[in-house]
Amino acid sequence: MIKYYHAEPLANSLKSMVPLFEKGLSFESIYVNLHKFEQHAAWFTAINPEGQVPVLDHDGVIITHTTVINEYLEDAFPDAPALRPNTPQGNARMRYWNKFVDEHVMNHVSMHGWHRMVGVIARGIENGDFETLMAQIPLPDQRRKWMDARSGFSAEQLALATEKIAYALDKVETQLGQTAWLAGDTYTLADINFYAHCGAMVERMFPDLAVASRHPRLIEWRDRVTARPAMQQALAMPDHTEPGLRTWSGHVR
Repeated sequence: MIKYYHAEPLANSLKSMVPLFEKGLSFESIYVNLHKFEQHAAWFTAINPEGQVPVLDHDGVIITHTTVINEYLEDAFPDAPALRPNTPQGNARMRYWNKFVDEHVMNHVSMHGWHRMVGVIARGIENGDFETLMAQIPLPDQRRKWMDARSGFSAEQLALATEKIAYALDKVETQLGQTAWLAGDTYTLADINFYAHCGAMVERMFPDLAVASRHPRLIEWRDRVTARPAMQQALAMPDHTEPGLRTWSGHVR
């Protein structure tokens, strides 16, 4: 039996939800309300001591971190439709793009999300309550991120993050001029990763980057990914975020 603990179908929660649908796997969906800090509650940290979603529970085996979850699903269910090229060269290309997204895209998009959405939440918490909530966060980096969001990221930090995102968009545009999908001729976990963290809503997130005019291949790729039945199933999962915060809520974790 598969249990999938997740938040809204955005960012990390979307990234590991899509493979479940693509592979046709039955799973129990367990929603974790990040806006009520359930990811730091004792019942959840008993499942994942790091206090982050998503989490995959496969017959009692707990898997965390989305790139690891997605590769686990490929290994555990080899008879389901593959989301890896399953050749040495193809898998290397896929893992290269996953590493690029994990290390050079996700955190920069996340910073803007925390600045625009989490900062509003953090500043709305009374001082004593805020310190109590911070004490419940297991990961020191996450505590620091909440405190930075409360005080506000600097203009220099945000400008650098935007520069990194612009570079990533150019890189993806170039790649899509050479291959149909990021890792080659087949749709893989790399496409899901970039889509979940940046590709799905990049125009709304960064209107100043003129994505539609500068990156037409990326837009065409984005539309192909969105149209996939599994992506439609994942995007249709419940979203409990307040409408004004919806664009960014997937980056809370």
